[in-house]
Amino acid sequence: MTTAVTVPALPESVADATLVNWNKKPGDSVREGENLVDLETDKVVLEMPAPVSGVLKEITAQDGATVTGGDIIAYIEEGAVADAPAAAAPAAEKAAAPAAAAASADDKALSPAARKIAAEAGVAAGEVAGSGRGGRVTKNDVKQYLAGGNRRLEERVPMTRLRKRIAERLLDAQHNAAMLTTFNEVNMRAVMALRKKYQDAFVAKNGVKLGFMSFFVKAAVEALKKYPAVNAAIDGDDIIYHNYCDIGIAVSSPRGLVVPILRNAEQLGFADIENGILDYAGKAKDGSLAIEDMTGGTFTITNGGTFGSMMSTPIINPPQSGILGMHNIVERPIAENGQVVIAPMMYIALSYDHRIIDGREAVGFLVEIKQLIEDPARLILNL
Repeated sequence: MTTAVTVPALPESVADATLVNWNKKPGDSVREGENLVDLETDKVVLEMPAPVSGVLKEITAQDGATVTGGDIIAYIEEGAVADAPAAAAPAAEKAAAPAAAAASADDKALSPAARKIAAEAGVAAGEVAGSGRGGRVTKNDVKQYLAGGNRRLEERVPMTRLRKRIAERLLDAQHNAAMLTTFNEVNMRAVMALRKKYQDAFVAKNGVKLGFMSFFVKAAVEALKKYPAVNAAIDGDDIIYHNYCDIGIAVSSPRGLVVPILRNAEQLGFADIENGILDYAGKAKDGSLAIEDMTGGTFTITNGGTFGSMMSTPIINPPQSGILGMHNIVERPIAENGQVVIAPMMYIALSYDHRIIDGREAVGFLVEIKQLIEDPARLILNL
């Protein structure tokens, strides 16, 4: 029996999707639930599982095709088995085995993209000098080898849907919001001492490390309660105030920046926040974030310090009205009780929509963050 493979119903906020990276070709065996192809939307990449087991009979929508819910993209001959290749002669098997072992060793030195180009051109990994980390052969290394090593190369590739969507939202924020940024600095000594003292006990009890982000999420929740305009959004001529804090945490993924949401962060403890962030980071890395994970949000926190950023002006994530930027922790001299001391300092930034957030509120919000981080006992005691 032939079964049609159809695109599942897409969420209401998603009009269509793009097929990327078919994992099977016609004639291949497939198992029920095995990923056939990735569906890339404006927000996330979804896997398209096989509805039944059998043989992929036909692909009707190729890589790069735009599809909507219900579209047929392939057919599977249910219950069929792919034709097995003819058995190799014993002598040929022996000869192939050393070659396969050598190729396997060489392949470890190639990136996946470089391996594909090298295989198509019949180039062995050992023939190409690698410029990557540990001598790894990159795609450009293979291209330069094929070009004789004396040509300047360029590559034109289309933007992914996610990257295009990120670009659109960033431009939208700059064009449609009266965005300003205010800065402050935070002495991280108290938080660092607290983490060092209780880290082992925290891990033993909760199975996750106590990071800086949970302190900033907790501090942001308290600051948002004190300055509700920072947690609000503009809708036409109205301002929507939220009595809950759905905090977006900016996470880097192989396909770009994504912002999964910690729902009702005002109800979460430190361990809940750390486990939530760890879970989202893993999903972002393997591409399993769902659209629902990134929908909504009333405020965002981004940590450029993980990449070594000293200071930045983060761009708000519409329709939100504020975003908190964390940065690198650097030991530098400060004045403390009339003395110059060395302290671990972090610059923090709040970008905000000046249409609904006044400068007084923006500055007050950052001051509240600063005070809570520099005296973290207030977070624990809810003071």
